[in-house]
Amino acid sequence: MASFPSHFAWGVATASYQIEGAVNEDGRGESIWDRFCRVPGAIANGATGDIACDHYHRWRDDLRLLSELGVNAYRFSVAWPRILPEGTGTVNSAGLDFYDRLVDALLEADITPWVTLYHWDLPQALEDRGGWPNRATAEAFAAYADLVARRLGDRVRHWITLNEPSCSSLLGYFWGIHAPGRRSLRDALRAAHTLLLGHGLAVAALRASVSAAQIGIAQLVIPAYPASDRSADLAAAHRFDGVHNRWFLDPIFGRDYPGDMRAWYRHDVPLVPPSDFDRIAAPLDFLGVNHYFPVYVADDPTEPLLRLRQVVPPGAELTALGWIVQPAAFFDVLLRLQREYAPAALVVTENGAAYADPPPQAGRVSDPARVRYLAQYLAEAARAVATGLPLRGYFVWTLMDNFEWNLGYSKRFGLYYTDYPTQARIPKDSSFYYQAVVRTGRVLSPEEWQPPRG
Repeated sequence: MASFPSHFAWGVATASYQIEGAVNEDGRGESIWDRFCRVPGAIANGATGDIACDHYHRWRDDLRLLSELGVNAYRFSVAWPRILPEGTGTVNSAGLDFYDRLVDALLEADITPWVTLYHWDLPQALEDRGGWPNRATAEAFAAYADLVARRLGDRVRHWITLNEPSCSSLLGYFWGIHAPGRRSLRDALRAAHTLLLGHGLAVAALRASVSAAQIGIAQLVIPAYPASDRSADLAAAHRFDGVHNRWFLDPIFGRDYPGDMRAWYRHDVPLVPPSDFDRIAAPLDFLGVNHYFPVYVADDPTEPLLRLRQVVPPGAELTALGWIVQPAAFFDVLLRLQREYAPAALVVTENGAAYADPPPQAGRVSDPARVRYLAQYLAEAARAVATGLPLRGYFVWTLMDNFEWNLGYSKRFGLYYTDYPTQARIPKDSSFYYQAVVRTGRVLSPEEWQPPRG
C-alpha cells in the first residue's frame, strides 16, 4: 500500500498574480504582467489578471477551501509590487498588512504558511531600469526579501526564494511568451544569472532575519529523453537538459554553469565575478521540485540556436496543454535529483494537470482524468518515500482555476472550478480525492475511491 509518513507536508500552491486581482488597489504598483497583458495578442483572448480570482477580497472564503481539503500547508507568493510599488524605496504598508492577516488566519486554522517571495510579478519600475538582466535587481530582491522576512518571519518558517527561474529568464527574456516579452538569448542568460544571484542574496537575508528558517527554491525540472537511440538525438536531449535544468541546478548546488552549455552559448554567457557562485550556492534546507511532464527530444539541424525539437511518442497520453502524462518520469526526476545533487530534502512544490473540465452540474465538477493523474503521480511520490528519498512534502498545482499566464483563463488546473463571472468556487471530484489522500496518508487508486454522493 502506497503511504506517507505522518509528518508529511500536504498542501496546495498558488501565485499572487494568478489569483489576487486588485491590481490597482491599496497602493499596489504595476508589475511586468500588468504591462504585458496590454500587449495585443500576448494573452489568450486578451485576458488580464486585473481581477483574476479576486482572492485579495475573497481570501477568507479561499481559506475555508483549504480547511475543507484538510491540508496542513499552503504555498502562496507575495506580490513584490504590492509591498514595494517601485521595486525599492517606499514601503506600502497596506500590502504587508494583507499578508500579515493571511498568515495569522492560516496559523489559526492550523495550516502552515509556505511563502514564495517571487512568482514572476516583477515591479514594472525595475523592468524599466533593466529588469532581471540588470545586476542591481538582485540587490533589490534581497532588500525586498529582508523586508518581508522582518515582517512575517516571527510566524513564517518555510520560505521559497524564487519560483522557476528557468521560466522567468527563458520564457520572459528569450522566447518572449511571458512578461516582459523580450527576445534575446544574451538578456535571458543575464536574467538567469541575476535571478540566481538574487536567490543567494535572499537566502542570506532570510537566515539573518528568521531563526530556524527552512529555505528552498522551486525549480521546474523537465526530464528529457532522446526521441531515438541516434547519437544526435542523445546529444539533443542532453542539450535540452542543459538549457532547462542543469544551467540552474548546477550553480545552486555549488558548481559552475555546465561546461557543455557554456561552449554552446559561447559569447552570450555573461562575465561575472567567481564570487557570485559562492553566493548562489548558499546552503538550502530543501529543493522545491516543480514537475509536470517529460519531453522527448530530437536533433533538428534547421533550428538555428539550440538545434532541437520536441516530439510526442505515438500513443502518448496528453493533458489539455499537450503535456505528456508519464508518472514514471516523476520518479526519475526525484531519484536523479537526489543522486546528482543530494539536497538536504526534497519537496514537490508543484504538480498537477490541466484538463477540459465540463461545466458544473449539481454543484460539482466531474474530472476523472485529473483524479487519475493525481493518483498516478502520488503513487510515484510514495515510491520515492519508500525508496528512502528525503521527500518531505507535496503541493498540488493548484487550489482553484486561475489566470494561467499567456494562456489567460483558457486552461484549468484547479481542484476547485472557478466560475469567473460570479467568482464561485465549485468543488471538482479531484478535490474530494485529494482530501481523502490527505486524510488517510495513503494513495487511493481511482478504482477503489468513489466521490462522495450529493
